[in-house]
Amino acid sequence: MASTSTRHNARMAVLSGNLPSSGGLPQFDQRQWDGELGKADISKHDLNALVFDYLLIEGFSDAAVEFARETGLPHDVDHEKIQERMAIREAVEDGRVEEAVRRVNELDPEILDTNPPLLFHLHLLRLIELIRSDDIDSALSFATTELAPRGAQNPEFLADLERTMALLAFPDLARFADDSVSLATTNRPPPDADTLALFHDPAFVPIMALMRRSQRIKVAKELNAAILESQGHGMETKLSGLVRLMAWGEEKLVSSGVGLPIEETTKGRAWADAVLSGEFGL
Repeated sequence: MASTSTRHNARMAVLSGNLPSSGGLPQFDQRQWDGELGKADISKHDLNALVFDYLLIEGFSDAAVEFARETGLPHDVDHEKIQERMAIREAVEDGRVEEAVRRVNELDPEILDTNPPLLFHLHLLRLIELIRSDDIDSALSFATTELAPRGAQNPEFLADLERTMALLAFPDLARFADDSVSLATTNRPPPDADTLALFHDPAFVPIMALMRRSQRIKVAKELNAAILESQGHGMETKLSGLVRLMAWGEEKLVSSGVGLPIEETTKGRAWADAVLSGEFGL
């Protein structure tokens, strides 16, 4: 069986395109590929550490401690900090932005003081929630007093601010793009022809996306990563980082001309897309 260093060097040669030209690039069928994967020496300790990290970062502190005990991993866990971080993330995902900002400032004021883009995104989400609740006067006042000055000081924020303000110009579009409620549970009439036309206009897709639950999750992940970094942790689970690395390696192999089995040419990208969309909560 080839040594770990030999396999590593061979893979790096493939990724860098430095294989001998006389030999050409390798071609694999599924059986050969599975055989190569089977040669990989994966430490059980490393796998356990990945699981522990996932449980810890995702807020399952009790499960993380129990898993660590069973596997012999160190488990010095601050349950209070984890619970507070998860409560903040849940507040953002539920649209309770003011509460989330207050709790973050109580936890560590520097998290938002030293991260203007994150604070701006939280303010934008608060504006979106005011629009969602049809509190237009408060939305306009908040945009004028909190967001406009930040946009003037930071031109890179203006595009996001203009996109969000467009929700006020197209209230029907905003109302029907909101996936937190359904027509079946409200008395709203179905959208008219003009609104339906906007739904199919590619220019309005980024605007409608602001009203989706996915926007809350996106901002919640950004805030969660900032809290984790402030507490000395990684900004995401190690597992999600490995999946992204898998997608990158897959792309490099394919673009270098290595003949992968057809089932393997998009597997990494599919996993990474699932991670980025939050499908697996990573």
